[in-house]
Amino acid sequence: MIAQSVFDQWFGNFWLALIVKTVVVLGFFLTAPLVVGYMEHKVLAHMQARLGPMEAGAFHGWAQLVADGVKFIQKEDVVPAAADSGVFSLAPAVALIPYMVVIVVLPFGPTVWALNLDVGVFFVLAMSSVGVIGVLMAGWASANKFSLIGALRAAAQLIAYELPLVLATAAVVMQAGTMSLVGIAEAQGHVWYLVYPWQLVGFVIFMISAVAELTRPPFDMPVADSEIIFGAYTEYTGLKFAFFLLAEYGGIVAMSGIASVLYLGGYQAAGPLGAIPPPFWMLGKIFALSFLIIWLRATFPRLREDQLQRFAWIGLTPLALLIILVTAFFKVGV
Repeated sequence: MIAQSVFDQWFGNFWLALIVKTVVVLGFFLTAPLVVGYMEHKVLAHMQARLGPMEAGAFHGWAQLVADGVKFIQKEDVVPAAADSGVFSLAPAVALIPYMVVIVVLPFGPTVWALNLDVGVFFVLAMSSVGVIGVLMAGWASANKFSLIGALRAAAQLIAYELPLVLATAAVVMQAGTMSLVGIAEAQGHVWYLVYPWQLVGFVIFMISAVAELTRPPFDMPVADSEIIFGAYTEYTGLKFAFFLLAEYGGIVAMSGIASVLYLGGYQAAGPLGAIPPPFWMLGKIFALSFLIIWLRATFPRLREDQLQRFAWIGLTPLALLIILVTAFFKVGV
């Protein structure tokens, strides 16, 4: 029997519980990416011997992302004359909404979740793939050759890195014996899958593939400003451009949340620190992995397109298949 969500326990009425869940998910999605964005500003600054934002909000520029949002709202919304205006305007929503939907199935406690699906892993992987369609729509509809090149690069990147990401996730599903995110977290208990050597390799593959799917450095060829201006986003201004930025940081939060559940036990505590409430464990792991993704941006240079494809097809994919074989041997033979 599936455990009942804490929201359903507190709010017996179906529609009231649905409204509360929607408000909580939207609140988290609109807050966590801003925290990650601010963290990126400050972390990159200190890694580069700078101070970063210091003025907005007075205390260490904590309101910098809020000020940026207000600035984007005030900017003119420009649609190129040759662009397909309908697809051009819809693309930011297609890129943003899938990552918002992923938050719905992320468990923050044994009963703290909006929706517990039996096929939760399949759902989050499918949703995370849809976001790239928004980039393709933006590049094609902009009627700009640089935007189209960026969109095609994003498509090639998705095809290359979706496979090792799915294979690494399949190894976790095999070991847990369930596709429910709550079930995977519960299956780990206080022994996270990260401690198993083959799953540790799977974690590295998953994080590399996630960074590539988010087109984050060093896999940011689709938005390489030194080559194609800003890729698929070149023609976007104002609030639509802000939605793409929010989708990027929302994707970091979503992918970090998925990795936390698959490899770090999700809301499960570590050893003697069980007194800390489960939601804080989940949040801590999400922001720790988000920090890791930001760290990669400050550390590694951008890869060439051929290096990216070779790394995925010759390196990560065969290794992910090997992890599945090792996991199968562990489950059957050990």
